[in-house]
Amino acid sequence: MERSQTLPKMKKSLLITTAVLVASGACLALVSFRQANVPAPMTKCHIPNDVTASIDHLAKKSAPRPEGCVFKTVYEGEGLDPSFVLQTPENVVKSEKRGLEWLVKAQANDGGFGCGSHARQDIIDPHAVSTDPATTAMVGMALMRMGNSLDKGLYADQLKEATEYILVQVEKAPKGATNITSLTGTQIQSKLGANIDVALATQFLSNLVAKIGEQHPTYLRSKRALNTCVGMIQRSQNADGSVQGDGWAGVLQSSFAASALESAKNVGAEVDEESLDLARDYQKANFDANTGSVATERAAGVTLYAVSGSTRNSAVQAREVTEVVAKAKKEGKVPKDAQVDSKTLEDAGYSPAEAEKMTTAYQVYNAAKTQAQADNVISGFGNNGGEEFLSFLQTGESLVIAKDNGWKNWYGQTTGRLVEIQNQDGSWNGHHCITSPVFCTATSLLILSVNNDIEHLLAQGAVKYRN
Repeated sequence: MERSQTLPKMKKSLLITTAVLVASGACLALVSFRQANVPAPMTKCHIPNDVTASIDHLAKKSAPRPEGCVFKTVYEGEGLDPSFVLQTPENVVKSEKRGLEWLVKAQANDGGFGCGSHARQDIIDPHAVSTDPATTAMVGMALMRMGNSLDKGLYADQLKEATEYILVQVEKAPKGATNITSLTGTQIQSKLGANIDVALATQFLSNLVAKIGEQHPTYLRSKRALNTCVGMIQRSQNADGSVQGDGWAGVLQSSFAASALESAKNVGAEVDEESLDLARDYQKANFDANTGSVATERAAGVTLYAVSGSTRNSAVQAREVTEVVAKAKKEGKVPKDAQVDSKTLEDAGYSPAEAEKMTTAYQVYNAAKTQAQADNVISGFGNNGGEEFLSFLQTGESLVIAKDNGWKNWYGQTTGRLVEIQNQDGSWNGHHCITSPVFCTATSLLILSVNNDIEHLLAQGAVKYRN
C-alpha cells in the first residue's frame, strides 16, 4: 500500500521537475534569441536619471549609462531606431559640467536669473543685474534638459526656485497684458522683442508640464500659468502672424512664440488652431523654397535668423508629410516613386487646400534647413551673439522634431564649435547684441544636451494619423 502511494508521488515530482526544466530552457532560448537581434555594440543614449550621472561620467568611467533607448509615441506605435540617438562625446560632457557649474552660481536670491539691460552691456556680473523671466526660462529649460526635475537631480532646488519665480511673474501680471513682466530694456527685449519673456516662459512651462505629469502637486498651477501665457501670445499676434513689439531681430521673437504655441498645444493648453497656423505661416513666408530667397527685413538683415525660424516652424508639418507619404506608398495609394507634391498628398488623403499648404511646408523645411547649416549662413552677424546661439538651437531642435537623420551631422559640427569657444570659467558670452553670459550659457547648454531630450522633442512632432 505504501509503495503504491509513493509511485504516484514520484511521478508527480518527476513531471514538475521536467516542466521546470523545459520552461527554463524556453526562457533561455528566448533570451538568447532576443540578444542575437540586438545590434552590437548597443547604442547608448545620454539621458541621465539625474544630472549627477552626466557630471560624474568622466570621473567614473564605469558609471552605468542608459542602454539602447527605443522610444515610442502614442501616435506612431513603433519604436525609434536606436541609431537615431547619439552618445554624448566626452569633451561635450566636460563642457556641460563646467557650464552648468558656472550657471547655477548665477542664480539670484529671488530664484531668477538676469541678462542685464541693453544700455549697460558692460555689466557682466550676473549678480549685478536685475532678474528677468526670459533669461530665467532659458536657464530653467537648460536645468531640465541636463537631467534635473522639481523632485530630483543635483540642481533640483535651483530648478524649483526658478519655477516659482516664473509662476509668480505670470500670476501677478495684469489681466489683458501681453507680457508677464513690467521690466523693459533688457538685452533680450531690445534685440528680440518686447514680448519675448512670455514666449520663452510659455516654452518653459510647456516643457515642465510635459515632464512632471498630471499627478504632480505643481501641475495644475503650472497648467493655469501656461494657459495665461498662451492667451498673452495670441493677444499680441499681428494680422500677419508675427508678434507685436519687434526688437532688432524681431523674427526670432515671433519664431519662439510660434514654437511655444506648438509645444503648448502638444500638452493640452488652450491654443487656438488658427492662431498657431497663422504663426507658422508667417515664419514659412520668410523663405521662398523655389528661389532660395530670404526675407530678412525683420531679421536685422541676417539670413541665419530668418531661415532658422522657417526651419523650426515647418518641421512638424514636414515630418507629417514624410510619414504620410511613406504610409501611402506602403498601402499602394501612391506609386513607390511618387514625388512629394500636391497631387501625391491629395492621393494620400489630403484635401486640395491642405495638400498645397503641406507641400509648401515640406519644401520650406528641406530648403531652409540646408541654408541654416551652410557655412556662410552660420557665420550670422560675423561673430557669435545670443541671436546666433538661439538660431543654432532652433535648427537643431527642428531636425530632431522632424525625425531627420541630418541632426547627427548638425550636432557634431555645432557642439564642436561651442566647446571650442567656451570661456575658461565655463561660461559662454556673446560678442554682439545679446552678450549676457547667463543667457548665452543657458542657450549653449540647451544645444549641447539636445540629445538628452530626443523623446520629448519627437513627441512634439508625432503625427496624428487620421481615421
